[in-house]
Amino acid sequence: MTAFAKSERHLLADLLLRLGPDAPTLCAGWTTRDLAAHLVVRERRPDSAAGMLLPPLRGYGERIRLAKAAEPFEQVVAQVRTPPWWSPVSNPLTGELANAGEFFIHHEDVRRGAEGWQPRELTREHHAALWRGAQFAGRMGLRRAKIAARVVESGGLGEFTVGENPQVTVRGTAGELTLFLSGRQRAARVEIDGPDTAIRQARLGL
Repeated sequence: MTAFAKSERHLLADLLLRLGPDAPTLCAGWTTRDLAAHLVVRERRPDSAAGMLLPPLRGYGERIRLAKAAEPFEQVVAQVRTPPWWSPVSNPLTGELANAGEFFIHHEDVRRGAEGWQPRELTREHHAALWRGAQFAGRMGLRRAKIAARVVESGGLGEFTVGENPQVTVRGTAGELTLFLSGRQRAARVEIDGPDTAIRQARLGL
């Protein structure tokens, strides 16, 4: 687990406890209780992901998440804070790739779920870690949505293009692009040049 992933994990756990189980999030239909349960199931029940590959099992993972969400909220948050060493997504070999973006995104899901939020100041190193993940997720999401676009990191970390002759340019910090490209378009502070209706309505992210 990277320092960034670990920090975001603990900040999110602190925020969950402060807000309680019924606060809104950016995840449609999910409260903080739902989001916390998702994170625990993701790390502790890899079998719950079967529905992503096998549509007939799609309801299986949701039943597991709902059962976790029914447990005492403080207990669930404690599990968010302390992942098991054997987790396929939170061990020393996979933690950086799997969690630096994941916990940043879900931390912001909670922060930006209510009115009055402002973007946080992140270090350049933190933006660089997020940019690595944003490039992979962004390419996948834009290709799946069949959108040609140029994506530019405004802090000078780089850019990438998906598709031929893109008519749309999306520009922002790595943190804001991470949110935008993971499907949080309405809450991400980016600049869009060109016709933006399709990209704002597209189902981006993995």
